Amino acid sequence: MSWGTELWDQFDNLEKHTQWGIDVLEKFIKFVKERTEIELSYAKQLRNLSKKYQPKKNSKEEEEYRYTSARAFLATLNEMNDYAGQHEVISENMTSLITGELTRYVQELKQERKSHFHDGRKAQQHIETCWKQLEASKRRFERDCKEADRAQQYFEKMDADINVTKADVEKARQQAQLRHQMAEDSKAEYSSTLQKFNSEQHDHYYTHIPHIFQKIQEMEERRIVRIGESMKTFAEVDRQVIPIIGKCLDEITKAAESIDHKNDSQLVIEAFKSGFEPPGDVEFEDFTQPMKRTVSESSLSNSRGDGKSEPKFGGKSKGKLWPFIKKNKLMSLLTSPHQPPPPPPASASPSAVPNGPQSPKQQKEPLSHRFNEFMTSKPKIHCFRSLKRGGAGPEDFSNLPPEQRRKKLQQKVDELNKDIQKEMDQRDALTKMKDVYIKNPQMGDAASVDHRLAELGQNIEKLRLEVQKFEGWLAEVEGRLSMRTEARRQSGLYEAQNTSAVNSCAQDRESPDGSYTEEQSQETEMKVPATDFDDEFDDEEPLPTIGTCKALYTFEGQNEGTISVAEGEMLYVIEEDKGDGWTRIRRNEDEEGYVPTSYVEVYLDKNAKDVYKSLEKISE
Repeated sequence: MSWGTELWDQFDNLEKHTQWGIDVLEKFIKFVKERTEIELSYAKQLRNLSKKYQPKKNSKEEEEYRYTSARAFLATLNEMNDYAGQHEVISENMTSLITGELTRYVQELKQERKSHFHDGRKAQQHIETCWKQLEASKRRFERDCKEADRAQQYFEKMDADINVTKADVEKARQQAQLRHQMAEDSKAEYSSTLQKFNSEQHDHYYTHIPHIFQKIQEMEERRIVRIGESMKTFAEVDRQVIPIIGKCLDEITKAAESIDHKNDSQLVIEAFKSGFEPPGDVEFEDFTQPMKRTVSESSLSNSRGDGKSEPKFGGKSKGKLWPFIKKNKLMSLLTSPHQPPPPPPASASPSAVPNGPQSPKQQKEPLSHRFNEFMTSKPKIHCFRSLKRGGAGPEDFSNLPPEQRRKKLQQKVDELNKDIQKEMDQRDALTKMKDVYIKNPQMGDAASVDHRLAELGQNIEKLRLEVQKFEGWLAEVEGRLSMRTEARRQSGLYEAQNTSAVNSCAQDRESPDGSYTEEQSQETEMKVPATDFDDEFDDEEPLPTIGTCKALYTFEGQNEGTISVAEGEMLYVIEEDKGDGWTRIRRNEDEEGYVPTSYVEVYLDKNAKDVYKSLEKISE
């Protein structure tokens, strides 16, 4: 089966077919090129997606990735990044193995096709030239034959005419002979040209054209084979990355299977455990003895049962409040009434309201309801206040609860020990290097490392001092926790032995925050080891001001949680009305409390208010 013998007369159709074959090849190249662009775009989108959900450095999200579920998600993101890389590999391999190679091949194919068809056209032009020569020789032979015939007839006519002179007859005879000779020459030339043409035609259709068409056929078959191989490569490029993609998917599955809900639950405990104990039972409030203060009130205000004066709330005492809450904040939570405040007086004169509005302390709602309200609210702890102010926490982590502080200190000690080990490894390496230099002076100067060794020694000493400092704080916290646990145990035993005399005997009762309030009686005294740990939460900075206010009327705040104001006095607003009719204000650093909202005219600073609200959301 050869195009040269079967398609000897289809030169034009072969030219069109081979051009179509090149167009198909270019179309396939364009298809692969667009596929590589899609793969690159897909890989880029996958990488951007993975990067979008990666945890940001030095952010809260980084801390969340200690949980197994979050780590599994992070592993999924990393695997998706590798997955995207495989699509980039597909694009690169298709570009280099298919697009680039086929583009070069197409250029070579076009040149080869052009050369073959140029040879074919040249052969056709040659045979056409031979045919034209044959036709010219044939026409000349025909013409000479006709002229010789006419010359012969003329000679015969002249020879038969008696009136023609002998000279004319001779002339006619010579002319006839000349024409006959020319005809014979034309015949010989025509015969020679015919033989030559037949030879050329035979060579053209049986040698030159089959040879040229055979080359064109081979070229076309190579093109077909090449496009088939490229299609196989197209599939093979995908197949080569399938195992790696499978590994990525296997890793994602493995990460998902590594999620441990129990471990995550334990991490939540470790992350947020404060080390305090839940609040104790609320004591029974005996309203049949109006002159005797209830156990709960005396515990919260740190008053003595023997009639001693109450200590000022602004000072520090052994009776501690709940953790992370300022004293005035606690009292405001316990004394800020749910009942609406009385309306302002009709006149601005103090005589119109002889005793002022009802004190927030005089509430009808049981104190236990205030405890429940506080336990369901979210406290604003000191560390969030520090966050609001943009400042860093203290070096000894005293702003954290005991358990969290212990963890932070232990973590710091571990980090310092690792740094010490690194410095010691460097020192040992330099010491060995110095020994080598001493033994082989040509390798280096031993004195050149002395300065660095001295620096490393100083660094190690500094780090050891830091470790001692943090270990001291750590031992202090662990000692306090153990002492607190023992104190709670003794307090529980003591209360169990004295439940019948709860109003007369000394109490060492644990407050809802896990700290202690001590009260002495004349008969017995329970001593609990006092620590300064809870004092660390009393040094908290005051709440930021969000505006100012002007007192429209005089208000006598005689009980805890309220503050007295004079008509026309300008004060600072630190907490606006939450809907209960009371506004929290401050006169100076030591005096702040609640006044009825209707007794003051408030001027809020919009910027400060917005900042305050945003920080409140952060703390929650």
